[in-house]
Amino acid sequence: MKLLIDNQTSKYGDYQSFFESVLYETINHLAIGSAVEVSLVLTNNDGIRILNREYRGIDKLTDVLSFPMYDLNPYDKDKKTWLAELEYNRKITCGAEDLPIGDIVISVEKAEEQAREFGHSLRRELAFLMIHGILHLLGYDHEIGQAEENEMEALQEEILQKLNLPRV
Repeated sequence: MKLLIDNQTSKYGDYQSFFESVLYETINHLAIGSAVEVSLVLTNNDGIRILNREYRGIDKLTDVLSFPMYDLNPYDKDKKTWLAELEYNRKITCGAEDLPIGDIVISVEKAEEQAREFGHSLRRELAFLMIHGILHLLGYDHEIGQAEENEMEALQEEILQKLNLPRV
């Protein structure tokens, strides 16, 4: 697995090993055999608002954005077919060892606000946002229905438990 981080915020330190562990735990929990590559941008509220406006046409602040490389949908396929599709995509990306699945952008400034609001650590909030972003890169979508929202919420909590970052 490969994680590329662009930390655009000078205020925050080095999160490489932390986010690598979140990526690793998420991919393992989903039992994805293929190694993946994710690009992560850490920005501030202004930066993510600009991206939200530019790419989604929504001129408002958000906490995380995901830009998937592939149109994967685990809801339309059984697990075996979905995993085979991931492996096929890895093979067609010039034989790359790691399958680039997309980009995630997190506003660390917004994550700080939310951590205070929810009464938990910044690490827990950042892990939640990273997991949420990875699930979107893999085709999970909480906005298409209640069953899908419930599944995403359950997966996020299970992975946070494995990371020893449970909800307080």
